[in-house]
Amino acid sequence: MAQRERDIKSASWVGIFGNAFLSVLKIVAGFISGSLAVVADGIDSSTDIITSVITLLTARVLNKAPNKKYPYGYDKADTIATKLLSFIIFFAGAQLLITTVRKLISGVSHEAPGKLAVIITLVSILGKLLLSFHQFRAGRKTNSAMLIANGRNMQNDVIISGSVLLGLVFIYVFKMPVLDIITALLVSLWVLRVAVNIFKETSLELMDGTKDCTIYEKIFDAIDAVEGAHHPHRVRARNIGHKIMIAIDLEVDGELTLHEAHEIAHRVEDSIKSKIDNVFDVAIHIEPLGDKKEEKAFGITKENL
Repeated sequence: MAQRERDIKSASWVGIFGNAFLSVLKIVAGFISGSLAVVADGIDSSTDIITSVITLLTARVLNKAPNKKYPYGYDKADTIATKLLSFIIFFAGAQLLITTVRKLISGVSHEAPGKLAVIITLVSILGKLLLSFHQFRAGRKTNSAMLIANGRNMQNDVIISGSVLLGLVFIYVFKMPVLDIITALLVSLWVLRVAVNIFKETSLELMDGTKDCTIYEKIFDAIDAVEGAHHPHRVRARNIGHKIMIAIDLEVDGELTLHEAHEIAHRVEDSIKSKIDNVFDVAIHIEPLGDKKEEKAFGITKENL
């Protein structure tokens, strides 16, 4: 856990300094060259500084031990921070959208941006590619949704900078400076789309859902491989940060001793952990075979896969 915290902090500092450099570079170059699209790209990079600061602060929380108030620990701080990032990204996109729409309807004539805008945009594309690769790599290593979301956001920034570059090329080819503002408008819509997608993904985890529904097939396959384990039902899998928590109701022969039933439950847990990565805990409720007690509708059975 301490190593995971250090890795997340390290990746966050790289994101902070990298995005700060690119943001200042693009905003200054955008104003000098007269390109609103490049300025918009720089503003988008400045939001990445905030997201990296949030991941840095969250890394300090993740490593706290469970307590009476938070018996499951603090790993969902990762998810909450990721949702906060979605709001920041959405706000930046909305502000950019309002600014570009006002520019479009103002009817003021525009001049073609200087060639400095093209050079800085190329530098931005290379820088964002390196940053997104680093964030993805660190996110996968630490199983951090925060860093992966940050990497995805920076990967989208590559597309944004690419669209800005394409818009600048069109400006020089077609001699239509207004294309710079139209490009900025499209960038703002893309930023809003990214924010909404991140918000939806984090909502899934906070509602104890799962993106990969094939996990239930793997759970049932793992249970089927254990002799003496019957009729698994009310199976529930949820994420707590990078960990997976699984709860199962399981039937065994009612004539078995408590010790024998306990051994079957242990073998089921081991079988599941051997087939599914990042399983932190498997809670198994043992019932006598053929129990007809009224069950609540929570969880998954083989019949409703």
